[in-house]
Amino acid sequence: MKTMKKTTAGLAIATIMALTACGSSNSGNAGSAASPSVAPSSEAPASASASETSPASAETPKEPVTIEFWYGLGGKLGENMQTLIDKFNASQQEVIVKPVVQGDYSETEKKLQAAIASGTVPAAVLSSNVDWARKGYYASLDELIAASADFNKDDVIPTFLEQGKVDGKQYFLPMYGTTQVMYYRKDALEKAGLKPEDLKTWEVLAKAAEKMTVKEGGKTTFYGWEPMWGYDNMMDAVLSKGGKILSDDGKTVLIDSPEWVDTWELFRKWIHDDKIMRIHSGGQGWEYWYKTIDDVMKGQAAGYTGSSGDQGDLDFKVVGAMEQPGWEGVGSGKPVAQAIMAGIPAKASAEQQAAAFKWFQYFMSAENTAFWSMNTGYIAVRQSAQEDPAFVEFGKTNPQITIPLKQAAHGSSPFADPTGGKISDALKVAADNVQIKNMPAAQALKAAKETAQRELDRINK
Repeated sequence: MKTMKKTTAGLAIATIMALTACGSSNSGNAGSAASPSVAPSSEAPASASASETSPASAETPKEPVTIEFWYGLGGKLGENMQTLIDKFNASQQEVIVKPVVQGDYSETEKKLQAAIASGTVPAAVLSSNVDWARKGYYASLDELIAASADFNKDDVIPTFLEQGKVDGKQYFLPMYGTTQVMYYRKDALEKAGLKPEDLKTWEVLAKAAEKMTVKEGGKTTFYGWEPMWGYDNMMDAVLSKGGKILSDDGKTVLIDSPEWVDTWELFRKWIHDDKIMRIHSGGQGWEYWYKTIDDVMKGQAAGYTGSSGDQGDLDFKVVGAMEQPGWEGVGSGKPVAQAIMAGIPAKASAEQQAAAFKWFQYFMSAENTAFWSMNTGYIAVRQSAQEDPAFVEFGKTNPQITIPLKQAAHGSSPFADPTGGKISDALKVAADNVQIKNMPAAQALKAAKETAQRELDRINK
């Protein structure tokens, strides 16, 4: 979905259940979510009856800790998340996870912001925000990790775990990894005499898209390719060309450099002038994402750029997967490989924080992260998951599952916006100007650079 898919058509839902609960109370007593031991009192008199000394007279076991888990996943992703929640709830008696589904990642963050302001928060949320962590809105997880004998952080893919750190502290845990890959119709490439292994550069892909495009009466009826709406795909292409967002010293915004302007201008040309590509934009939640997938699955486009997490929604009898291309004379593509993070709001009680960590740890187990990868296409976060027998067997007959792993090996790290999202917001506006309004890339990126630089200068004073 977006970079937070960023889920992925698989991350999307066009119709979503509305949020009906404000969140779980933060007024619970502090304490462990572990089940207390039950034993007869050692002070019972010798003449006490059997009923008085039986376990029934001991301390009554605590009720399970019920926590809300907020996440913005729909489609197959939502179904798989529900499967793991149900499996977790049935596996033990200490914690009950109550799912609260949001429209998408952005809506989750907006609802969380309101919950934090009200003081009534969920205990677990599939969302992360570095700026909010610095402001104390999220709880540090270091003590919970240190207290767990089973977590084994050395087994978590290092780049994913590192993305959850803020100023040296672990505030977020990677639930799964994602990267944007290419999905193509096998019949479209075959009809055009093309092979996916030949589409190694954007220059070659553009020529292939032109060859596969069908126009009738000046109108495109079959598109050669469909990038996904937003700046992510275009930024991946820029990074693959060697472009940067910030200078090495972090003081200068570089989004108006030739790597940016030339790349984004090509996308504008392909979409608006040549009409060999198009994007779907707007709509509710992930509606635009589903429309893009539908174009390919219904035979209206030869392929699209989407999340590794789309795999659960695709029919691989019809489509295949390949890595994003690079550029001629530059090398392999370097698209972003990112972890989708979960966190625990600081206003949740200590008891609920412990319960949330128990749920996160369960989700991140080798078996369950392998299950998630096989059923969604997302990248498993534990190295040991790749040795899971079911995962190994699955890969033999489903080679598409290996594409995200291969791409992530030479991918770029996600951009950590030092302005708290202002630079990213400027890029969103610029992308809309190019993709939707047909504004020349140089003009759109110049305006975005001025806005972004102004915000960066404020924090560097």
